[in-house]
Amino acid sequence: MKFGIFDQNDRGGLELAQQYEQRIRLVQLYDELGFHCYHMSEHHITPLSTTPSQGVFLSALIQRTSRLRFCPLVYLLPVHHPLRLAEEICMLDHLSHGRFEFGIGRGASPHELEALGVDAAAAAAMYAEAFRILEAYFTEESLTFAGRYWSFHDVPVEMRPYQRPHPPLWYALASPDSTVWPAQRGANIVCGGPVARIRAITDRYRAEWAVAHPEGGPLPLIGVNRYIIVAETDREAQALGRAAWPVFYRNFMKLWHKHGTQPVNAKLPPEFDALLESRQAVAGTAETVRAELARQIAEGGLNYLIGSFMFGSLAHADARASVRLFAEQVAPALRAAEVVAA
Repeated sequence: MKFGIFDQNDRGGLELAQQYEQRIRLVQLYDELGFHCYHMSEHHITPLSTTPSQGVFLSALIQRTSRLRFCPLVYLLPVHHPLRLAEEICMLDHLSHGRFEFGIGRGASPHELEALGVDAAAAAAMYAEAFRILEAYFTEESLTFAGRYWSFHDVPVEMRPYQRPHPPLWYALASPDSTVWPAQRGANIVCGGPVARIRAITDRYRAEWAVAHPEGGPLPLIGVNRYIIVAETDREAQALGRAAWPVFYRNFMKLWHKHGTQPVNAKLPPEFDALLESRQAVAGTAETVRAELARQIAEGGLNYLIGSFMFGSLAHADARASVRLFAEQVAPALRAAEVVAA
């Protein structure tokens, strides 16, 4: 069992320079406490993200940490020139001495895509083409590709990733039928949504992975993301969540409300109590959080837990205290439970 972080870096009310510095200090704490990987989203023209250029922010984090791994989750492939993105991946992998991973996706918001000049109806085809180019870049001496959106003829490949053939790959999914492609490629996966639908996804992924990899080997990470607050009392933790969540929810929904639309898959309730009821958030003492997450890990068939520890208007000091309690009083017991269960 490993533990990671997912960060939207949504606007919390501070000046950006102060928010960046506080977030960097929080990431240094993740590094110090032994978390596995820091995952961050890519969003544009929305307060849901104050770090639309993942590479810029991750470059700063790499220089201030020594063990923590880093992973854009995901790169929105339709909005990136694939050759330029391949070069960036190589740079970040070398700058981190092999602590870099990356996820791929086509983008959940048509409004963000269209603001960047991408037809949302073409995003799926652009995503597939861009990934084929990335694969070719990482394995060929020169790049030749004739596509609908990008074409290359005998373009020299002058960079290689630090990790060969490329850094570990991640894929976010929401249904069992989406597991075939990542299982075939041995990609790590992260699931979202209520616990009830996650077990069907993880069971299908394991089955597809076994078919695609009859030789066996280490199973990729199979994770879920949860909003987590740990405090000295259940009441305190839940009060922190209730105060911080409305700011995050407004950030999350602002662009959708502007266009009079709704997210298709990534739906979240406006009230923190409803988020707790759906079990997509866990807030309480270390004992409360430990017990609930142990149940979710067992019910979901998971080997990786990704926590969103900072969101909305949650104060930096409260997030640090929560993260430390999680690392010192929750994570060790969940690891021990896994050993006993094995």
